[in-house]
Amino acid sequence: MSISLEEYQQRRQTLMEKIGQGTAIFRSAPLAVMHNDVEYPFRQDSDFYYLSGFDEEEAVLVLAPHHEQHQFILFVQPKNVEKETWTGYRIGVEAAKKEFGADEAYPIEELDEKLPDYLKQADCIYYHFGRDEAFNNKVLNHWRKLIAQFPKRGTAPSAIADTNFILHPLRQVKSDQELSLIRHAVDIATEAHNQALTIAKPGKYEYEIQAEIEYIFSKHGAKSPAYPTIVASGKNACILHYIDNNKQLEENDLLLIDAGCCYQYYNSDITRTFPVSGKFTPEQKTIYELVLEAQLKAIDEVKPGNTYNQFHDKAVRVLVEGLVDLGILQGNVDEIIEQEEYKSYYMHRTGHWLGLDVHDVGGYKVGEDHWQTLQPGQVLTVEPGLYLSPNAKLAEGQPELPQRWHGIGVRIEDDVLVTRDGNEVLSAGVPKSVEAMENGISANQGS
Repeated sequence: MSISLEEYQQRRQTLMEKIGQGTAIFRSAPLAVMHNDVEYPFRQDSDFYYLSGFDEEEAVLVLAPHHEQHQFILFVQPKNVEKETWTGYRIGVEAAKKEFGADEAYPIEELDEKLPDYLKQADCIYYHFGRDEAFNNKVLNHWRKLIAQFPKRGTAPSAIADTNFILHPLRQVKSDQELSLIRHAVDIATEAHNQALTIAKPGKYEYEIQAEIEYIFSKHGAKSPAYPTIVASGKNACILHYIDNNKQLEENDLLLIDAGCCYQYYNSDITRTFPVSGKFTPEQKTIYELVLEAQLKAIDEVKPGNTYNQFHDKAVRVLVEGLVDLGILQGNVDEIIEQEEYKSYYMHRTGHWLGLDVHDVGGYKVGEDHWQTLQPGQVLTVEPGLYLSPNAKLAEGQPELPQRWHGIGVRIEDDVLVTRDGNEVLSAGVPKSVEAMENGISANQGS
């Protein structure tokens, strides 16, 4: 299960059609240091991978549609027996052409020598200035030299434009091959969540649940967790990105698990919240049902033609109306929403794009005042929540949080595909009904 060479070629062709007489440059991801001289496992830059499938560091990808001989060029690490003994096998220059379809490939050491040949006839250089300042400066220096030669040569790229504005809209709509990989990542995470639901009991530690989840990820070939796994019990569930995962589960705790995996570079992202003792307290059940109602109604708003903000707005309204009914918030619902007074207990938006990146690329707005219209092939998360921390900063005029609500944190998150006639909840295999959350997965499979 992988993206075909033909699809990578089509992606490059589509981008080259958009840049016309320009030249696009993409830099591989840098190596990240864990501590001293120990590096994190390498993870390729998503744009670089999207266009090539090439998964090595110290590489540069160039697209030059105007060049007479070479339109797709790779600069890569050459084969080196001594270095490969220490750090692993390399594709090498010749195989980069054969296995990845490059028109030409060079050793990365020849970049400064060869790159000008692909820039000098371009009318624009397309490049995203990232966190690699040395490489940013390299691109700028090449551009400056070409500009300086303009009076004599009569040609030079007149500008540098950001590739993000052209490439990222292409990444937003997923192909059938991409959707197959996302579905598989979701299926793996589904099994992991369902296993967690059956084993989480008072006395276990959060890290034990995390270990079981990530074991299932690895067992099925996932490259890694999609993000640090969140296993948050009790009041820890009120911390949005809690990753300490070191508390012992106690009677009457809620357990919030936010976990997804990365399979062939594509990601899943699922959250469930359930009582570790097998029964919600009345207050927990009230908040859980409110969040679930908000999520179900938000998912109903995910369909072609609706704008991106509609499912968020629906979730916010359901949550605010519920909090007002409970007396946790006071005042007019519309005014509370307009003044964002609900953000004491619901401080994030209801979803994000999902794909090669967990928070995938692509704009949410078109201009300052217009939200993007949803279209088939987009994948996003729908994840409302409530975090009733006694430490929350309250909006002026809002009441103190009564003791009985203290420390209740609930989030419910699904991965949703926009289809031609509505949506498909890809993560529907993880239960979320009250009955299933109280009695374990066997009580209500697929609820």
